[in-house]
Amino acid sequence: MTAPVFVVERMPGASQFVLDGPEGRHAVSVKRLRPGENVVLTDGRGRWTEGVVKAAEGKDRLVVMDLESVHEEPPESPRITVVQALPKGDRGELAVETMTETGVDAIVPWAASRCITQWKGERGLKGLAKWRATAREAGKQSRRVRFPEVADAMTTKQVAALLAKADLAAVLHESGDEPLATAELPEQGEIVLVIGPEGGVSPEELALFTEAGARAYRLGRSVLRTSTAGTAAAALLLGRTGRWS
Repeated sequence: MTAPVFVVERMPGASQFVLDGPEGRHAVSVKRLRPGENVVLTDGRGRWTEGVVKAAEGKDRLVVMDLESVHEEPPESPRITVVQALPKGDRGELAVETMTETGVDAIVPWAASRCITQWKGERGLKGLAKWRATAREAGKQSRRVRFPEVADAMTTKQVAALLAKADLAAVLHESGDEPLATAELPEQGEIVLVIGPEGGVSPEELALFTEAGARAYRLGRSVLRTSTAGTAAAALLLGRTGRWS
C-alpha cells in the first residue's frame, strides 16, 4: 500500500516527529495506522519526507521515526491554471477536488456575469475557505506533495489581465473553430484555461478575453457541465504536454 500523506505546517528538522492535532487524529483514529507502516509528511508546497510509524498515542498523536532528509519536488512546467466560474451548490468543491486529483497547478474562482452563485461578503469567505480545504484534502488523497493554489475570486477584468500574461490563453467556448486537442502548446511557461458558468461565457466577456490575447477552443462534441469541463480539459493538456508521461 502506498504511504498516506499528512500535512505539516513546518517540515521536521529531526529524525523523529510527533504528528498531532487534526492530522494526528486522522492518522490514529481514522486511518488507524500502526507501528511499522510508512507515512509521508509534506507542507503541500513541494517539500516532503517519508518515515515509519513508531507508535500511536491516545486518539490524536502519531510518533513518526526514521525520517529521511527533506526532498523538494520542483514546480511542473508548463504550469496549468484553470479559471473556474462559480458553479451552483457543492459543484464548486467537486470541480476543485477532481482538478486537484488530475494535477492542475492553480485554480482561480471567477465571478462571471452569468453565474447564479455570487461570492459576496461572508458567503464569499466561506466559499473560498471550502475550495481551499477541498484542494488540501484532495491533494492528500491523491498523494500530491505540491497542492494547487486556490486564488482569491477574480473579476472578469482581473481574469483578462491574467490571460494577457499567459503563454497560452484559452477559453472553452462553442464559438471556437479549433479543438483544444490540436492547439499549439508551449513547452514551458503558463497555460491559463477559462471555464465558463452553466449559462456560458457572455459575448462581452469573450470579447474582453480575446482582446487580452485569449482564443476560444472547443473541447469535444458533447457539452460538459462547468464542474467537469475543467477536469476534462486539464487531463487533455496534461497528456499532451507530457506531464503524464
